[in-house]
Amino acid sequence: MRRSRENATAGPALRMLVLTGAALAIGTLAAFAAIALVEIVSALNSLLLVDPRARVQWERQAGIVTAATLLVPTIGGLLVGLAHRHLSPDGRPLGPPDVIRAVQFRAALPPARSGLVSTATAALSLGVGASVGQYGPMVYLGAMIGGVARRLRLGVPNLAAIAVSCGVAAAISTAFNAPIAGLVFAHEVVLRHYATQAFAPVAVASATGYVIANVIFDRPALFLIQFAGVSRGHEFVLFAVLGILVALAAVGFMRLLLATGPRLALAVARPELRPALAGLAVGTTALALPDVLGIGAETLRFTTIEGAFGMAELVVLVAAKIVLTALCIGAGFSGGVFSPALLIGSLMGALFWTLATGVAGVATSGVAVYAICGMMAFASSVIGAPLTCVLIVFELTRSYDVTIAAMVAVVFANLVSHRLFGRSLFDVQLAGRGVDLSLGREWARLAALRVLDLVRDDAVVAETGEAPDAVADRLSRQGWRQAFVAGPDGRFAGVFTPGAPAATVGDAARPPTLTFDETTDVAGAMERLRGFVGDAVPVVDSASGRLLGVVSEADVVAAWLDESERLRKEENASL
Repeated sequence: MRRSRENATAGPALRMLVLTGAALAIGTLAAFAAIALVEIVSALNSLLLVDPRARVQWERQAGIVTAATLLVPTIGGLLVGLAHRHLSPDGRPLGPPDVIRAVQFRAALPPARSGLVSTATAALSLGVGASVGQYGPMVYLGAMIGGVARRLRLGVPNLAAIAVSCGVAAAISTAFNAPIAGLVFAHEVVLRHYATQAFAPVAVASATGYVIANVIFDRPALFLIQFAGVSRGHEFVLFAVLGILVALAAVGFMRLLLATGPRLALAVARPELRPALAGLAVGTTALALPDVLGIGAETLRFTTIEGAFGMAELVVLVAAKIVLTALCIGAGFSGGVFSPALLIGSLMGALFWTLATGVAGVATSGVAVYAICGMMAFASSVIGAPLTCVLIVFELTRSYDVTIAAMVAVVFANLVSHRLFGRSLFDVQLAGRGVDLSLGREWARLAALRVLDLVRDDAVVAETGEAPDAVADRLSRQGWRQAFVAGPDGRFAGVFTPGAPAATVGDAARPPTLTFDETTDVAGAMERLRGFVGDAVPVVDSASGRLLGVVSEADVVAAWLDESERLRKEENASL
């Protein structure tokens, strides 16, 4: 086998220099790109009267505000749909599931043109007030920047996956001013291992993003709270209950999101019209509830303030945001689910606190801690990153009390959501595309390998009309005990074993104990080979019945061992 250049050269010192230099470069570029995306969205929000402060400035011109509220998301949705249909090779928004798939299967990201169109339409979607998030596009933008390293041959194993993870970490670090959370997110969601070779450069990239966002540009924090601490022990029970309730809502949200796209496709034949109709729904709702527009950063901050929302207003906002986010993403708006998840969770936390204090009369430590617990419990259930969400709280609040409270809510939320739905929305979306990570990275990679690629070229294949003695001689010369019989049309007829008297091998052929088809993967083959006895397993076309080849048990086991060894090397690699 020919060795690749990437696996053949650089020593430890050179690899360290390459990885550090790549991490600094990718972290810097990803941070600037993430900040640029935020600034573009902010400018569009102000220009198009999506931002609450811009709407206040025009409040005396009610007709203009009403027209903008209805037309901006509708026309913006139409432009997004047209861009995806006519400009993007993939024809859809790209996001974290595409990044996870590329890293886990050592594959390239979708074409750069698709990525650029997706990023541009994400800026437009967020700019016109669609109910989508900004962090998913940031993650993909950072991954795209890191993905450039795939084209380089610098003698560093796993460089492509590490570089993509560096871009992801820098984007999250820049977005939240949370470098530790950025580091953990890249490992928890994208890489799914903590090898030293990846940990060090990803940490450098994440720290670089934080320095650029917090030191150079002085980006504001997502939220600021004053919290004296959890003053009553019984509140930790409340945090756990809140986590469970939020998880149930998150499961409903994710199921609704997954179901909305296919139903819209059936109802609206032209794909470019779907985001336009979703935009019209957002605009119509925003006439009564302007808080549903955009990522809702201002609304999120208000949820940590006592008395900012009444109980009925919180219920309506939660329901509206869940439905509109599912509608916008299902219709084809570009954007993520992290920002809406944060807002929905914070609203639910504030609602829970209102019910606990105002209705049940339970003494609490204030609304802020419940809003943050609900926020992170909901978000962690959706993105499958409990450690990241706990660390975001700690890095933003610098409060152990708030962090521990959030940790309790997040743990119980993930116990419920993982049981009822799966590890994350991203994993379930990938499973719908045929990539199942629920049983681990190794099983998913084995499931991507087809046994058809392992067929042997030295197997004895006989035609039904051949004489048994002639076929037996071939078996003896080639060291096989069985021949695989096919008719004149190539259809599989069975397995021939010398010894039984017959006029032709077709008459003596018997059905095999096991067959594979063109869809059988190595993971499934390993399960089905339990108890198998024989030379090899025939691979038969499921539609035509033609014999495609045969694969031996040893070849399947060897493929499994090779993949397992590659994973062990990747997960235990040092500099």
